[in-house]
Amino acid sequence: MSISTYDFPWYKARGYTHFDLPIGVKQAESIVTSPERVKRHSFYPFIAYEIKSKKIRKGDDGQSLFIKEKLRPVSYASHVDSHIYTYYAHLLSESYESLLKRIGIENNVLAFRKLGKNNIEFANEAFNEIIKRKDCAAIAFDIEGFFDNLNHSILKESWCRILETEQLPEDHYRVFRSLTKFSKVNKDKLYQAFGISKNNPPRSNQRICEPKQFRKIVRSSGMINVNNTSKGIPQGSPISALLSNIYMTQFDEIISNLMTRIDGSYFRYCDDILCIVPIAKKDEIIEIISREIKKLKLNINQDKTKSSEYKIIQGQLTCDKPLQYLGFIFDGQHKLIRSAALARFSERMKSGVKLAKLTKIKYNEIRKNNGQSKQALYKRKIYERYSHLGRRNFVRYGLKSAEIMESGAIKKQLKPLWTRLQNEIEK
Repeated sequence: MSISTYDFPWYKARGYTHFDLPIGVKQAESIVTSPERVKRHSFYPFIAYEIKSKKIRKGDDGQSLFIKEKLRPVSYASHVDSHIYTYYAHLLSESYESLLKRIGIENNVLAFRKLGKNNIEFANEAFNEIIKRKDCAAIAFDIEGFFDNLNHSILKESWCRILETEQLPEDHYRVFRSLTKFSKVNKDKLYQAFGISKNNPPRSNQRICEPKQFRKIVRSSGMINVNNTSKGIPQGSPISALLSNIYMTQFDEIISNLMTRIDGSYFRYCDDILCIVPIAKKDEIIEIISREIKKLKLNINQDKTKSSEYKIIQGQLTCDKPLQYLGFIFDGQHKLIRSAALARFSERMKSGVKLAKLTKIKYNEIRKNNGQSKQALYKRKIYERYSHLGRRNFVRYGLKSAEIMESGAIKKQLKPLWTRLQNEIEK
């Protein structure tokens, strides 16, 4: 019998290998729906590793671009732990959504909610708000180290507010404790300790080690790192995104009410805050946002705080500095994809084509040794990943953006990509 997402919307089978084994929906249900079992549950450490990602930055001249590597931490919980987190996220989400409607801010919080919209639509709505207002200032704020700096006491108070209780029930407190006093194990060191190949890990129906080995090798060797600070939650749990929204609820309410009083608009997408306000209120809002964020034991990244002033000049909407928001740019006339995103895609495309060529050379050597004829470059996957012929890739995302935003400028940005792809193939 197939699992109904309607009956078990919180259940999700996960295909990775961890300290425990995957469990079915009925077994998971018996655990997560029992407060007694949850409050006695021993959570395993998260398995953590880092992914190298490339960031495209502008040079000091404001025109040239350079590539900067950035390490992005990734962590994931065990199978049973993940089911518990997902279930409690499901419970909290219903209460959270009710609170948003009750205090009238359901249209201000954009990320990690089932709104039936994507980043393209959120950005387009913000740009259209500027077009409607004409003379206004758009101020984009960024919170420093968002998940790493969430204060545990404030998170606990916010969690209680969602449940409308003065203290957390024991099962909720157990979940809260596992996410604030969380522990993690480095994946590379873990795999090395058990002689596991990173390129050929065990199947998902196997576990990394038996409980006895976990106690003897993992726990006893000092491999486990525990968060002993009063701040920070792991980004890899299925409940962390919702908790970050819950943490910000009071701030969202205060700023939303402020915007209503001054005829402004407020949008928050995770740690990205956007305020669209009368130009005369710009400096005041920058000061208030910074002050209110500090009350949450967080800080605004001043280097990433950008403001743009829009005015009608000679019948056209213009700005002193284009607004960058959710991967898009708006200069008053044109809605565009950020140039850094296009540059990053071009780098990925070049690397992908180069790898395909090296793979062709390798297999043609094998075919030659076997007395077989050479084969041409296999272009189908290249086109699927790096052109409009694919179904889900950056170019398709760009075309969808152009359609939703009704932007001919985005289509012009995308047009040279096909020629660049062909040039790389022909090199």
